[in-house]
Amino acid sequence: MQPSDLSAAVLAAVRSAVGRRAADVEVGEGDIVLERPRNRDHGDWATNAAMRFAKKAGTNPRELAEEVAGELSGVEGIERADVAGPGFINLTLAAGAAGELARTIVEAGDAYGAGETLAGVKINLEFVSANPTGPIHMGGTRWAAVGDSLGRVLERQGADVTREYYFNDHGGQIDRFARSLVAAFRGDPTPEDGYGGAYIAEIARQVDDGYDGDLLDLDDEALQETFRERGVALMFEEIKRDLHEFGVDFDVYFHEHQVQSDGSVERAIEVLRERGHVFEEDGALWLRTTTFGDDKDRVVIRSNGQPAYFSGDIGYYQNKRDRGFEQNIIMLGADHHGYVGRMMAMCAAFGDEPHHNLEILIGQMVNLMRDGQPVRMSKRAGTIVTMEDLVDAVGVDAARYALVRSSADTPLDIDLELLTQRTNDNPVYYVQYAHARMSAVGRNAAAAGVERSEFDPSLLDHATESALLGALADFPRVLAQAAELREPHRVARFAEELAGLYHRWYDACRVTPQGEEEITTLHRTRLWLNDATGQVLRTALSTVGVSAPERM
Repeated sequence: MQPSDLSAAVLAAVRSAVGRRAADVEVGEGDIVLERPRNRDHGDWATNAAMRFAKKAGTNPRELAEEVAGELSGVEGIERADVAGPGFINLTLAAGAAGELARTIVEAGDAYGAGETLAGVKINLEFVSANPTGPIHMGGTRWAAVGDSLGRVLERQGADVTREYYFNDHGGQIDRFARSLVAAFRGDPTPEDGYGGAYIAEIARQVDDGYDGDLLDLDDEALQETFRERGVALMFEEIKRDLHEFGVDFDVYFHEHQVQSDGSVERAIEVLRERGHVFEEDGALWLRTTTFGDDKDRVVIRSNGQPAYFSGDIGYYQNKRDRGFEQNIIMLGADHHGYVGRMMAMCAAFGDEPHHNLEILIGQMVNLMRDGQPVRMSKRAGTIVTMEDLVDAVGVDAARYALVRSSADTPLDIDLELLTQRTNDNPVYYVQYAHARMSAVGRNAAAAGVERSEFDPSLLDHATESALLGALADFPRVLAQAAELREPHRVARFAEELAGLYHRWYDACRVTPQGEEEITTLHRTRLWLNDATGQVLRTALSTVGVSAPERM
């Protein structure tokens, strides 16, 4: 019995029990919530549905729960329905009903766990968007891992996800970058407000090598512009290459100047003017964001006729909506908290729904640790630690997993020494080793002549098998919740839990016979469970962008 079948059975029982007392009370599918009890002695699943509807039905929760439990006790596949506490209903599935899930997963393959809650929804997911003035630092690296994983989670719920990188190639930071390149080319000290690190000299050298002519023949202005244009292009190509090697590729690279040149800003202003939220004061054009909770109104066009920075925000949002994106998610660093209020006010001014049409996720800082001390400086980038440094130290899989397995809104310390150890204390090794062990069991079974030719789910009645099947049954809910809450770390933590349950099952139950022992239906049935667990663990790891090795 799959969770969807169980949920349907609980829904029918609750509707029946409530309907006998209050025929006008509606019980919808979304009202039925099934959860895994923390203590498995309490059953496979639990629901508080009776507690939610008792008052509407004119009775007390426990009495309604007893009625619901009575109806569920007669449902095929449910071994027991018990009432606990003030009105919880604990459900224990029959071994056969629970075990059938193993065959369902193997036959479904990678499709198992996928949902349709976001089917047809166009989502623009903007993340990383680091300025092309240097290698990607640890904050951007965290967003690369989390953002790409979130995209995969959303796609597993049917969403049409476009990964977008906002390419900022103008402004003061780019000017300082260009001046730093020129200084490196000339052999001068780094400008006081410039960028240091070996990478600056590397890019300056590449600009010189790729220039058709002698850069020394250019005047200062032309030299600055040449290094700006060519240096930014080289730096951005390096950023894209690092991201690709990290397993992250974007569908769209959106240039900052585009919103000013393609009419997006003008269209945005016109929409906002029609809605009555634009006004003129002191020769400037303003958006009245205070109407929607912002702490002050925002200048869109300055009194000198030049667009303010906020004009790019409204133009970019308008551009995304013009491209048909119903939901727009932007992932920003910890220093952008003050940005959220004005952006949500802007969203509301367009007539859209804040936190639905526009979401802003704020991530916290990452610290790399070695021997208990922070790693503060990159050999190549100077004052920052980069994606390249992390990958060089631990590899892509360990780096991505370490960054994804914790909630992005909490600061994170990463122990580099731990991530290089081949021990169970290293979470990525622990999970990947579980998958390698599952693959080895499959190979050993084949060598011993054990095949998936028979399947008797009622034989999967060992306590470790019940726990393992329970986790497998929970996978669709984990994926759905990770998508709803925008929290891909839930999938990584699930993988760790599943790995632990598998290791305990492996220690207690055998798939291949020992010695001269005859191959039985139990061995064959357990092979189904082994392979089902391998499938789910592969899907979980793939969802967070981490490989599932067959040998380690």
